[in-house]
Amino acid sequence: MEEVLNLYEQTYNPQRPVVCFDERPCQLTGEVVTPIPMKPGKDFRQDYHYDRNGTCVTMLAFEPLTGKRITVVREQKTKRDYAMFMEELAQAYPEAEKIILIQDNLNTHNPSSFYETFLPEDAFRLSQRFQMFYTPKRASWLNMAEIEFSALAKQCLDRRIGDLATLSKEVYAWTGERNRKKATVSWQFTKNDARKKFDRFYLDVKN
Repeated sequence: MEEVLNLYEQTYNPQRPVVCFDERPCQLTGEVVTPIPMKPGKDFRQDYHYDRNGTCVTMLAFEPLTGKRITVVREQKTKRDYAMFMEELAQAYPEAEKIILIQDNLNTHNPSSFYETFLPEDAFRLSQRFQMFYTPKRASWLNMAEIEFSALAKQCLDRRIGDLATLSKEVYAWTGERNRKKATVSWQFTKNDARKKFDRFYLDVKN
């Protein structure tokens, strides 16, 4: 926990950008009955029946200090999907010496995914672009990417979207608008706050 909080307290360094990464499953739901559009004096009306068209996953990387995010929508979240996204993320920071990556401790979130996807020399090259940090178990709230997903859910995924292509288009449009505004997160929880709030756990470790 303190490692992650310490990273959030660092000043901006373009050679070592701090980037938060997370994934969010999405359900594709289509309309059974065509909704009735909003009219003067009448609300938008939508039937409660809907079609289940499967699921997909949105991957998101977010750099809090610059308000930059990268998103992609994929059919699933395999090791290959993770590796391909990390390759895209690395290309987005060509001048960085090392990308400081904060993510949860999922079994796909490690360099082994690179070796199962790319040739060994390419996997090694990609693994050297990252320094990976993991949020503790049951503490994914420490990952600022989750806050971005909350914004995505409220601003973009608040309606029925029935197919992967449409969802991708909507997510990319949301991403572009957020990047244009350089929307970011004002993180307030520090190491000192953690030591006060969770003092009993520090005592348990000490003892």
